[in-house]
Amino acid sequence: MDPYSTELLLRDYAPRTVLRLPDTTPERPKFPVIDAHNHLGTAFGPFSGDWPTRPVSELVETMDESGIELMVDLDGQWGNELERELDRYVEPYPDRFVVFAGIDFATIAVDPDFGETEARRLRASYAAGARGLKIWKPLGLHLRDHVGRLVPVDDARLDPLWETAAQLDIPVLIHTADPVAFFDPLDRHNERWEQLAHNPGWHFSPTRPHGALDDPRFPSFDELMEQMASLFRSHPRTRFIAAHVGCNAEGLPWVANLLESCPNVVIDISARIAELGRKPYSARDFLIAWQDRILFGTDAPANSAMYRRHYRFLETRDEYFSYDGHEIPRQGRWQIYGLFLPDDVLRKVYADNARRVLFGEQASRPAAD
Repeated sequence: MDPYSTELLLRDYAPRTVLRLPDTTPERPKFPVIDAHNHLGTAFGPFSGDWPTRPVSELVETMDESGIELMVDLDGQWGNELERELDRYVEPYPDRFVVFAGIDFATIAVDPDFGETEARRLRASYAAGARGLKIWKPLGLHLRDHVGRLVPVDDARLDPLWETAAQLDIPVLIHTADPVAFFDPLDRHNERWEQLAHNPGWHFSPTRPHGALDDPRFPSFDELMEQMASLFRSHPRTRFIAAHVGCNAEGLPWVANLLESCPNVVIDISARIAELGRKPYSARDFLIAWQDRILFGTDAPANSAMYRRHYRFLETRDEYFSYDGHEIPRQGRWQIYGLFLPDDVLRKVYADNARRVLFGEQASRPAAD
């Protein structure tokens, strides 16, 4: 390549900073950590890495090395799959793993009484040992009922499911929508153009055809956020974990309003240090203000380097560093800054809040039925 050429393909552009900055990445966290958002099931390869096929003892060694006292596996699903997940992780290591159940989205497409059906399924999953429920983003975005209509997040037909979770007193972790840029036009102004170009199935612009005769568009990001908030307000007895900084890491004032109006909601920071870390002042203020309502989570295959990046982000004053360790950042072409959180906030975000959400005010582990 001609070094003086004025043309360079974007995929080949990988600038290296000339800033001389300290790297004070902790080898271990200041306090024990609960990873409240992770994936260990075989059906979710990109999120699980190779852990579904490696010895669980090696995962526990990685957790010990990284200061992780407990991991929440969101891939329990239901029935035989749930039993396999519980047998693989909880049976040999009952103090190190908690498994969340899921719902069968295929049921919604064929069963007019899908809310009641999924409520019964959740009761069975709880009896088997699941200690939470995971709801994936197809609800509201893709999922259609038996007559082909899009099922909104706050669809009243799912009320029996949310009420059952309240009766069982287990948390519901819900992922609604995706980053805001995924709903914007895929043009030269989209800050995640490279990511979406490599993953076109992640692009949900409302102007993009959705394939349904009665509603050919995707919902907008704002529509989905309002549906999620409506769900939380309609079920104040149900405890919700709104994943990925309330599914709106770009809009912290909106998330603050959500937390203010919905005391039954907590959030996790999983897969969003890239968003939080590029606005360190407002992110630090937000985490301190809502320190009792925020859980640590990663949504990434467990390894020590990944965890150390999270600890660097939360604990240090380091500046302008990679959020994912890749030469070309995967989510967007920016770097992040550490938040240097106070110790009392770190203790809560790292584990204390998760213990309360998972095990109750006394942080006592419930016995399986």
